[in-house]
Parts: sequence; C-alpha cells; structure tokens
Amino acid sequence: MLLSILLAAQPTVPATPTWNPTVGIIISISCVIAVLLATRIERPQVGSKLPGLPLSIPAFIAAMAFGHLIGVGIVLGLTNIGTI
Repeated sequence: MLLSILLAAQPTVPATPTWNPTVGIIISISCVIAVLLATRIERPQVGSKLPGLPLSIPAFIAAMAFGHLIGVGIVLGLTNIGTI
C-alpha cells in the first residue's frame, strides 16, 4: 500500500536540480550573507573563538547551516519556476 501511495505522488514532485556552478554560487552567497547577519546576534562570542572572524565556532556553524537552508530554498524555488 505504501508503494502505491508513493507511486501516486511521484508525478507531483518537481524535478531535482543537478549541481552546476550557478547552484554553488547561490549557496556560497547565501552562506556569506548568513555569516554577516550572524555578527548581529546578541552574543556571537560565546564559546571557542574563530581567528579572524568576530564569531565563535558554534555561531559560525549555525550561520553556515542557516545559509545552506536559505540557499537550498532559493535553488529549489528558482528550479521550480524554470530559471535554473
């Protein structure tokens, strides 16, 4: 029964984009923007410090994860409307 439900839902799933340099650039830019926004959080220096950045290691990892989430959303949205 589960297989028949998955087969019924298959035509409604949008195409998954293949990786190309445009996708990499979009993800990279969104990660840089997320790191820049992370410097505005209340306590960016709690924890071990990163040399050269005004962020701690946990804040940097969180910002990069958030940047990837935003970037994937942008890539999927642009793929869905046919731009990429």
